[in-house]
Amino acid sequence: MSAMACHVMASGVVSAAPPVAQRGGSGTAMAAARALPTARCLDRNMLAIRQQPVGRPIGSATKLQAVRADAQVAEADQGVLERISEIAKAVDAKHGQLLRDHAAGGDSLLEDPLNDMQGKVRTAVGILKKGLLERETEVRLMLLAALCGEHLLLLGPPGTAKSELSRRMANITKGSYYERLLTRFSVPEELFGPLSMRGLENDLYVRKTDGYLPTAEVAFIDEIFKANSAILNALLTLLNERMFDNGNERLDVPLLCLVGASNELPESEELDALYDRFLIRRQVAQVSSAQLATLARIAAGSPPKPDGTVDSAPPGDELTMDDYRSTAKAAVSAVDVPDEVISVLTALRDHLQDKCEPPVYVSDRRFMKAINMLQVAAYADGRSRVHEYDCLLLEFVFGNRPDDSQKVKAYVLENISSDPELQKAEILFLGSFGRACEFLTAGDAEKLAETRETVASMAQLLETKHARLAATLDGSYPQLQKTVWQSDETVQAAVQTLVPQMSENKIKVEELLRETMIIQEALSGDASASLLEKLLPKRFKQYQRGISSRA
Repeated sequence: MSAMACHVMASGVVSAAPPVAQRGGSGTAMAAARALPTARCLDRNMLAIRQQPVGRPIGSATKLQAVRADAQVAEADQGVLERISEIAKAVDAKHGQLLRDHAAGGDSLLEDPLNDMQGKVRTAVGILKKGLLERETEVRLMLLAALCGEHLLLLGPPGTAKSELSRRMANITKGSYYERLLTRFSVPEELFGPLSMRGLENDLYVRKTDGYLPTAEVAFIDEIFKANSAILNALLTLLNERMFDNGNERLDVPLLCLVGASNELPESEELDALYDRFLIRRQVAQVSSAQLATLARIAAGSPPKPDGTVDSAPPGDELTMDDYRSTAKAAVSAVDVPDEVISVLTALRDHLQDKCEPPVYVSDRRFMKAINMLQVAAYADGRSRVHEYDCLLLEFVFGNRPDDSQKVKAYVLENISSDPELQKAEILFLGSFGRACEFLTAGDAEKLAETRETVASMAQLLETKHARLAATLDGSYPQLQKTVWQSDETVQAAVQTLVPQMSENKIKVEELLRETMIIQEALSGDASASLLEKLLPKRFKQYQRGISSRA
């Protein structure tokens, strides 16, 4: 047992030998005594242990190295977690403050009035619509056409106040007025005046135009598409160029606005040019069943006074003929058309001509005049910029058939609510995130600095977009509510369509802005691709999928 015990002790393990029964005594006591090592054996084992090399591990070396590596990883992970917590706190504080600031900015979209035109236009609208039911849109379009120096076409059945609107327009402009009903047998003398007998005596083919269309400032021509070829050529020149050929002379005409009316659309191709001369077109319907009782009271001589109507304009608060003549030119030089409005216009024309069935043709001339009309609408509203909601007026400009107006309106509302710029912003974000990961991995300091600038610009862009969305939604669409060119009914209908999608857009912008601020904050200090992965794991997976697809 002593040799065995010594071997065990030399191995650094102490264990008891199994008990062996002995004769003449207690088996357990004898076994315990024989199992104990002697003092000499212990001395030899201790000497062997002392003679082992210094630093030699008693346990496994690989296990110790693994423990040390785990400790280093844990220390590194703790540093990353602290950095993530630091970034999250900073971003949450700044992001939350921005949202609170934007929620308080409901009137930030309204600019200071550029002029006093809006009050004058509201007064004119109140005068024109007095005693008329469901004609607010027609009244506004007629005023807009006059301010643009363009013409208005009213399509609808007889007895819908089309001629009455024109007469009221002549009254508030204090301009000379001409009115005529055309038939298929109408002759040029009815519109342009009789031939001068004295001129014929002198071999001159001239007309006496006083009191006829060539001398009128406001005109109304009913059943205008019954114009025959003898009338058509002179009428086209007068409407478009504001010129009239009288004998061998071409004379300027003072025509401000002509209101044309018809019960039907033109049938022959030769009338297409005349149809195109009317920039603004409106389908006029009968008074709705809901307003028939009010119409009966008006007929009985006891009309209610609708809100917003006025009997006459206070001194200095009326549109003068000089206002009508000068507004179009002033608007072009004073009103800016921003890129987002240009995008709506170009996308709308492409949609109408390429994706609608049948295609809706929009001529270059009509497209350019539509832009000028939007500038006039903004200028008369007291604004220096056209906004996207002005494009709702295009339902009365683009389109060849009555049902085309609904296509235009639906597309404009969809374009405004869907916000294509938001989709572009998300693509830009993914690109910036991917470049940040790539340049952090490669250690490219110069490219990383460029990425920081891009991310900062994007954060500023998203802040501006969120501020506008918050001001629009929280302020109940102030730009749409304050414009003079939309009635209360059209505003409410547009808001109901816009709110759901724009509310969703606001949430998307908030999330995208926070993610952008996270990248911006991470890149402002020590950062790595692994840090960005932990901060934005979903975006990192998108980045990895992009790399895999390119490979």
